[in-house]
Amino acid sequence: MAQKNRSAIGTQAMVVSPHRLATAAGARILERGGNAFDAAVAVSSCLAVVYPHMTGMGGDSFWMTYHTDEKEIRGYNGSGRSGYKADLQAFAGLASIPTRGPLSAVTVPGMVDAWAAVLGEYGRLPFGDVLQPAIDYAAGGFPLSCDQYENTRLHAEMLSRSPVTSRVYLPQGAVPKAGSRFVQRELAGSLREIAANGRDAFYKGALAAEITGFLRQQGGLLTADDFADHRGDWVTPLSSGYRGCDVFQMPPNSQGFVGLMALNILERFDFSAVEHGSKEYYHLLIEALKLGFSDRNEVLTDPEFSQIPLDRLLSKRYAAELAQTIQPGRTAGEPAGQAMGSDTAYAAVTDKDGNAVSFIQSLYFEFGSGVAAGETGILLQNRGSFFSLDPNHVNTLKPRKRTFHTLMPAMACREGKPFLLYGTQGGEGQPQTQTAIFTRMFDYGMDPQQAVDEPRFVWGRTWGEPTQELKLESRIAESTAKWLAEAGHTVRVVGDFDGVMGHAHAIKMTEDGNLQGGADPRSDGAAIGW
Repeated sequence: MAQKNRSAIGTQAMVVSPHRLATAAGARILERGGNAFDAAVAVSSCLAVVYPHMTGMGGDSFWMTYHTDEKEIRGYNGSGRSGYKADLQAFAGLASIPTRGPLSAVTVPGMVDAWAAVLGEYGRLPFGDVLQPAIDYAAGGFPLSCDQYENTRLHAEMLSRSPVTSRVYLPQGAVPKAGSRFVQRELAGSLREIAANGRDAFYKGALAAEITGFLRQQGGLLTADDFADHRGDWVTPLSSGYRGCDVFQMPPNSQGFVGLMALNILERFDFSAVEHGSKEYYHLLIEALKLGFSDRNEVLTDPEFSQIPLDRLLSKRYAAELAQTIQPGRTAGEPAGQAMGSDTAYAAVTDKDGNAVSFIQSLYFEFGSGVAAGETGILLQNRGSFFSLDPNHVNTLKPRKRTFHTLMPAMACREGKPFLLYGTQGGEGQPQTQTAIFTRMFDYGMDPQQAVDEPRFVWGRTWGEPTQELKLESRIAESTAKWLAEAGHTVRVVGDFDGVMGHAHAIKMTEDGNLQGGADPRSDGAAIGW
């Protein structure tokens, strides 16, 4: 029998991320005297270099933080707003916003602002010191990951449409091999500019001028004023109780409340009578999540533009009503929706003082818009392409608006202190995988590595597929897959550890004071603790 993976164990610190080089960079920052916030920004910036198909400075991020001096959970919304020129008229005659190219770059990237905000509020080290590992990886190169190779191979035609993008990601006009040294000198220059001159270099300085000047030449919409006026926001996370603990998620425009709705519904069921991995287990989770998706699809957008009835959606009474609609052995109707991008990177850090950061970042699609801006080496996100062009849709495009966002880092607390940090890549799959790994750790007592290793499911559409399938990893029992199909799910069995399930990672603080970390074997990640 193959030996199972074991969680990393520590007593002072833990770092998890989807790329081992980013995890190692966070660990080095902690060893040099940085705290969890310094290390988190180091991990984030390194992911922007070593996982460029998943995340980057041209994208967004959401942060959940706990500082031992404050003893409270705070969130930072590092997502960008649409440009002043981004309105329905700008896309007249089109059924939807393009998903690639300059016109798909509708929203200002929020990543760099979020780095500055987190470090400015809680960091110990200078910005330049924290960004140095990322600068080194960009300038000196790094061994290209298998995940980047596969995504480059799949999207080579799209990347080749832009000469600037192709020059970076298809050097010599070819897909670089896994393990080959991948260098991004222009990106290194952009990181050095930010290290020297702070966030304003990106939003008001030379980088802003280069990015917006390039977009203007290419017919894009974002302007210098859009960048100069960008600001992220410190926010109060949403929370809900679950069997004696408190679970925290980011508020809208994040879909985080779906994760809380699912747990509120599942709290109505006795999991001691539900075997983990059984057909009943999967059926309960899937149906609870679909109920949350139905409400999400109706209301989620920028709360500054539309009221979102969170008090009702997160009430225990409403959860009880929804729980009563779940029928054993029979699936409910499928909520309407559209496919969502899945390129994302989740990571988490804790330090010896008890500080904790749970964060997630993305370009939306793999390689985002496919547009590397001018001489910056920065890929721009296409997150704004999810806006609707229907003027009556809740998520309709308007200037200076944040779109419906899939990113949702999570944290759970006991007696006011974090004990679970968790999250995942995967668009529509994020609340699904989060719910699975949370219940595995909390209700079934699994350590983080086992929780992310166990077979997973994901329901919904992915790009290029006409149906809303229930994808099951092949390690799930054949009899369970058959039962779920007979219950009305459109089942498709995928690989043993299939990348379509996303990359999930988690940290658990045990009652005896240890730290456990789990990194997803579906990723190129690692957990480091000591």
